[in-house]
Order: sequence, then structure tokens, then C-alpha cells
Amino acid sequence: MSSTEDYSGPLSGPLNKRPGKRSPRFNLPEKEEQYVELTLDVRENSVTVHSVRGTADAVGCSNDKLEEDPELLLLAKGLEKKSSFGSSMVRNASVKLRQMGNELKRLASFSKKPPPDRFDRTKSAAAHALKGLKFISKTDGSAGWAAVEVRFDEITASNGGALPRSRFGECIGMKDSKEFAGQLFDALARKRNIQGDSICKAELKEFWDQISNQSFDARLQTFFDMVDKDADGRITEEEVKEIISLSASANKLANIQKQAEEYAALIMEELDPDNLGYIKIHNLEMLLLQAPAQPVRAGESQNLSTMLSQKLKPTYDQNPVRRCYRCTKYFLSDNWQRLWVMALWTVVMCGLFAYKYIQYRRRAAFVVMGHCVCMAKGAAETLKLNMALILLPVCRNTITWLRNKTKLGVAVPFDDNLNFHKVIAAAIAMGVGIHAITHLACDFPRLLHAGGDYELMEPYFGKQPKSYWFFVKSVEGVTGIIMIVLMTIAFTLAMTWFRREKLKLPKLLKKLTGFNAFWYSHHLFVVVYSLLIVHGIFLYLTKEWYKKTTWMYLAIPVSLYAWERLTRVLRSSIKAVSISKVAVYPGNVLALHMSKPHGFRYKSGQYMFVNCAAVSPFEWHPFSITSAPGDNYLSVHIRTLGDWTLQLRTVFSEVCQQPDNGKSGLLRADCVQGQNPDFPRVLIDGPYGAPAQDYKKYEVVLLVGLGIGATPMISILKDIVNNIRAMEEEEENVGLENGNGWVSPPPKRKDSFKTRRAYFYWVTREQGSFDWFKGIMNDVAEQDHNHVIELHNYCTSVYEEGDARSALIAMLQSLNHAKCGVDIVSGTRVKSHFAKPNWRTVYKRITLDHPSSRVGVFYCGPPALTKELRQLASDFTHKTNTKFDFHKENF
Repeated sequence: MSSTEDYSGPLSGPLNKRPGKRSPRFNLPEKEEQYVELTLDVRENSVTVHSVRGTADAVGCSNDKLEEDPELLLLAKGLEKKSSFGSSMVRNASVKLRQMGNELKRLASFSKKPPPDRFDRTKSAAAHALKGLKFISKTDGSAGWAAVEVRFDEITASNGGALPRSRFGECIGMKDSKEFAGQLFDALARKRNIQGDSICKAELKEFWDQISNQSFDARLQTFFDMVDKDADGRITEEEVKEIISLSASANKLANIQKQAEEYAALIMEELDPDNLGYIKIHNLEMLLLQAPAQPVRAGESQNLSTMLSQKLKPTYDQNPVRRCYRCTKYFLSDNWQRLWVMALWTVVMCGLFAYKYIQYRRRAAFVVMGHCVCMAKGAAETLKLNMALILLPVCRNTITWLRNKTKLGVAVPFDDNLNFHKVIAAAIAMGVGIHAITHLACDFPRLLHAGGDYELMEPYFGKQPKSYWFFVKSVEGVTGIIMIVLMTIAFTLAMTWFRREKLKLPKLLKKLTGFNAFWYSHHLFVVVYSLLIVHGIFLYLTKEWYKKTTWMYLAIPVSLYAWERLTRVLRSSIKAVSISKVAVYPGNVLALHMSKPHGFRYKSGQYMFVNCAAVSPFEWHPFSITSAPGDNYLSVHIRTLGDWTLQLRTVFSEVCQQPDNGKSGLLRADCVQGQNPDFPRVLIDGPYGAPAQDYKKYEVVLLVGLGIGATPMISILKDIVNNIRAMEEEEENVGLENGNGWVSPPPKRKDSFKTRRAYFYWVTREQGSFDWFKGIMNDVAEQDHNHVIELHNYCTSVYEEGDARSALIAMLQSLNHAKCGVDIVSGTRVKSHFAKPNWRTVYKRITLDHPSSRVGVFYCGPPALTKELRQLASDFTHKTNTKFDFHKENF
């Protein structure tokens, strides 16, 4: 199409034709006076026919009442040059189009307008945008036509080689965007005058060639054709609204879909300032190319960036010795805390096993039972140690005190407490296996068939037993078997497959898995430890009380753990809380705001346990605290992921109502004056230490949250703002002199706050998730006057930047943010990004901005991303002068 001085539109009027002649192009019926609708393209010096079609009810006028119009004569001359009607038909057309005079006069005014300036595509923003608007992304069709052809043959194998419209998206690699692919199919078919809802392979090849064309102009024309459904060369506001709804649906942006009419008006306001009622392709091009590209940061050295990229490329060292040395060096540097703990634990276990093995190697029992009894007793000794140690990593109050009050955190990896708990559990399982198998399969059968050597065992077993049942029914046998069964249940249900319900099980068995089953089965430890003490007292081969050491191993750890649980019960009952606000957000997230108990002191990044008797009087579940230490309330955000959280959401939803006065949430309830909803009773226990609480030790921090994993990071963001504001106030007070002219030193802060720069990356799949912390994000953006915090929101349901399915969303985002300062995806002042972050680029950017710095990386979310972030932290630490310390949240 042409630029703004051109006009293209439908013109209606009667067209006489001589009887007996038919136009092969227009196929007009033979009547004395016929009416057709002409669509003309009027340019500076020519008029061309775009289309001609008959009209049902047109009003004609007689030839003797028409007068020649100068504009129509000029139009006729243009038509005579451009069409194949013949001079007589053009003259008839010029006469019969008299009734369109007013519209043609308007065309004359268009022809006088100067042509618009073509947008400069050499600008940086334009160069960035030229890479976009791709219908086939890297993941959708990167294999090219060969893969499309294979899919075509598979789909059309049963229908004679015709690809239906409904499966066009699946064939070209857009199976997740069927509606968008359907509209693309319509546009491509409309361009080629293809009728029907199916195409052959040759037509599919034409379609593919067009949508995979790397030319920006070709991609722009294809996108324009999708929007321009009536193919008149113009896009109306209604068509813009339809494509916005389609793009929002393809990207799972329900809020934008609801506001499609408002956003369509915004685009028309921007691109149609003359209120013509339509926009053309050059307007769309301008909007695309003027969209702001990624900001270029001041001070970034392109040469340094290139050198860093080269340095970080994986290289293979041909020397195996040097390669092994480097890998060992990196491994020791990253894991020295874990290694010394594991080494000490392993050495102690091996020492205990060897001590018992040698001890029984010298006793009479070895003559009858051989090495089996040595193996059993050696494994039993390690079991005593591990049954004592396994309680220590879950003594949360003790670990929190050691973390906060001592310097042991430098050498002891407190962040790995639960991992150490799991390692010990695995060692217990191995010890139980060795102890039980050697006794049941070796020692007891040997005793039954000992012969004359059995006299050595009579002081311990009495007369030689005749039956295997003698050993099974004894106190040692019964307690041992019961412990094995209970520990097997607890160990099995604690495994990730069952605890997180990742296995597809029958409905009946599925009820026996999940977090609730894990929680209750783990509390069987009370029975197990009671039986273990009994088992340790009634030993076959040990009669002296001081040699029965099981209770000695367990005394201190069990007492410490019992004190921990007693403290939890007393603290939670004394520190009562009252609910002040409840909100239910999209994504099944429940937000609870409650009063802060007197003396409840915590750090950002820590967590607490929550109990609700209306759901279960016994269950306690950990949740990160989302409020900041300086707030006068406590808040948690709980996502519905299991039975307990689902019931909690249900009981609180019953007292909630639809929000009013612009308040957030799907359901909401507030304690205001004169209104006090009957909230269920909630108990809390905590706070407990977590890796994120150590963020203050770093000048630069990278905070990463996936989905609901953003909760501890939100508290940290608020705390950073509060601390920076407090430091600014202290610096202002330093400048105040007293009467003696002495400048008072700043007050010493109890917590050394070193953070001067923070990067926050929040990645979520659903647009509604941004409602969880919308108010907090806006507050941080407003209060961070010195731009200490850099906020990045990522919505992975939106296709990556440059994809045609998200092109219109990106346009809307730029327009709305420039006009209103609000992002259309997140609804906050923070502009959202599409798809997933490139984490290597994130690390690289921080490395360039903060050379020779130590950066704390804190991650909370599903374990899928842990490996990548940890590996990148290691790579950049070893190959650059910026050091990254990675921390993963574990509850």
C-alpha cells in the first residue's frame, strides 16, 4: 500500500455495460443498469482499481441528469491508464460514479499532503526492532521445512493430503497457539484467494516460505494482513481490538484481554492523530521501529564485554593432569565447608565401625558366628551415632542461635542442614540393612547349627534354640522388626516422588502420599526412639549396663530436640497473634497479615511456622516472612499446593468478600473500625534462620525468586529501602555540630549493613501472580530515590521478545508505560520482560558493573533452576575477578 497521500476505499455507483459482453475480470450480470462497488487506490498521479464487486441495493440516477465532474474525468483518465476495461467502460464509470463526488473531493485533499518521511532504520532502537516480529521462533520450526513436511505427511496420512486449518499450528510448530495460527492461516489464504479450510502441500510450502522470510518488510506485511481482515489496506479500531484479544489469549494475559477495547483506543490515539478511523502499514512500522530497545548502560565497555565473553567460553585442556588439577581446585574452593564436615563424619563412622569390628573379632561370639557378628555390631555402632546426629540438623532454634550469635557460619554450612539430615538418613538406611541382614541371614542360622561350639554362647542365649522363631519373638527381635517397618514407612514417604506427589498412583494410594503423609509418618520417630532404647537395653551379647551405650549416644540430642519442641509449644501459645487482613489472589495465593507479638524480632529472609487449628491442630508448616523487620505487622503469602494449604485457603475464604474501593485480591477481609471478621485462630512459631538473612554481608546482591519463591526477597527489598533511608538520616545527623563545635560520630548500627546495590529478578508463569506484591513493588520503586534496587519482572507465559505473537503486547507495553508509567503485564511501575531471563547475561552484566566485588546470590524456588545458577556462580567466580556466593533457600 502507499503512504498517507494515498487513498484506498470502496466507491459504489452504477456501471453500464453493453449487452452481450462480459468482462472476464468482473463477470457483471447483464442488466440495463448495474451497480458495483469499486475499491480504488488513489495516489499522487494515478488511480488503480483495487477490487470490484456487485452491490445488492444501490440507488442509481439517470444519465441525462448527470454532469461531467472535472475530478471524475481525471479519475477516469487514471483508470484508463491502469485498467483493462477499455475507454468506453471508463467513461461510463466516470459518469455513474457521480454520486461519490463528495468522497472523491476528500481524496483530492489527500493527494495534496506531502509523503511521510520514512523512518530511519539505522537507529539503534530500529535495528533492535528489525530482528523481531518473527512467526517462526528458535523453538518453533528451527528444523525448517523438512520437519514441517514430515509433520504434514503424518497429519494428512488419513485425509488425502489436505491439511485442515485446525491443525495448521501443529504442523508449523505453533501447537500451543492454535487460535493465533488459525488467524495466520486465514491471512495467508486470503492473500492467495484460497477458499475452504484446508490446503495442500504446495500451498503449505508457499505459506511456509512467507512466514519464514527473514525480511522485516515481509514479516510486517504478513502481520498487517492478519490484522486487516477485510483486506482493504486499513486497520480499524475494531480490528485492532480483535488482534489485541488474540495476542493476549495466545500469551495467557487475561487482564489485557479484558481491557482490549481500552488498549485499542490507546493505539488509535497514538497512530491516528487525525481521527481518520484507521491506520495503515507505515503507521504500524513506525510504532514497531520506535519501540525502545534495551537500554544501553553508561560506562559499559564493549571491548571488556567481548573479552569477558571469550574468556567464559568453555575450553578443553589437552593436558589431563592440569585439567584434573583445575577441576579439583575449583571443587575444593566451592565445597570446602561441606567437605570438612563430611570428612569428619565419615572418619568418625569408620572409626566406630572398625572399633566394634575388632572388639568382636576377639570375642567368643566370633568363633560361632564369624565375621557376620563383627559386621552387625560395627553397623550397630554407626547407627547409634547417626540416630543421635540426625536430630541436630532439625533443631532449628539452636541453628538459628548459632547462625545469629556466633561466627561458626564461616566454617559450618548451616544452609545445608536439611541436606546433611538426608545424608545421615541414607547412612541409617545402609546401617539398618547391614545390621538386620547379617543378624537374620547369618548370625541366627549359625547359632541354630553351631554344634559343639554353641557352649560358648550358652551364657548369652541359654540352651541352644531349636527354632528360628526363638530369635524373632524375643524383645530384641520384635523391637528390631517394628523399628525397621516404621523407618521404612517414614523413609519412603519422605522421598520427593511421594512427598511432592510426582508419581501417578491409583486414587486410593494417592491419598497415602503428599506432605501430610510425610509429616505424620515422620512423627513416628517418637515410637522408633523409644523402641531403640529398649532394643539397646535387651542386648544378646552385652550384659553390663555401662557397656549398653545406646542411651548415652541419644541422651543429649534427644534432650535438645525435646527442649526445642517444648519451646515451640510454649512460645506459640504465649505469643498470640490476631489476623488484621486476609486477601486471596490469582494463582491460589493466600496473604495473611497479622499482629506482631511483643518481642518478636526477626531478620529479612527468615521464616516462621504457621498452625491453624481449624485445619489441623497438630500440623505446622514453614513460610517465609514477607514483611520487613521495620513493619508493625507480620505477613506471609501462602500458595495452595497441598491438602493443608488448600483447606487453609478455604477456611479463610469463607470470611472474605469481594474487594471494593479498588483494593487488591479476588477475595478480601480487613479488620477496620466497626468490622471484625471472625477469622480462624492462627499460631506462629519462629523466627528461624535462613540463607537469605545474610544478604547484609554483601555490597552487591542478586535476588532470584521463581513464583511464590519471591516471598523472602520481597522482605529483603523492603528492608534494603528502610536501611538506606535510615543511613541517609544518620548521615544528615552527623553534620550537626554541638555547642563545642564537635561533630558527633554516627551511632553504631547493631547490624552491619553493607548492601549498596541489589538486583531482583522475579520469574512467574501467570500474569495474575504480579498482584501478590503489586503494592510493595510500587512502594519500592517510589522510595528508592538513589536507584539502589534494580527490579526485573519476567512473565514466562508471554512469548519471547521478537515473536510475532507478543509483538502487539510489546507495542502496548511501550505506549502505556510511556503515557501512564504503568506496565500492562504486571500492573506496576516496573516494566516486565517476556519469556525467561538469560541468566548468563545477567551474571555477565553484574560482573561488568561490579569488578573485584563479592556478590551474594540468593535463590528461592523450585530446584530446577538451582543447578544452572550455582554453576554460573562458580564459572564467573573462577574466571573473573568478581566472586559470586550462591545460596539456596531450604525449609
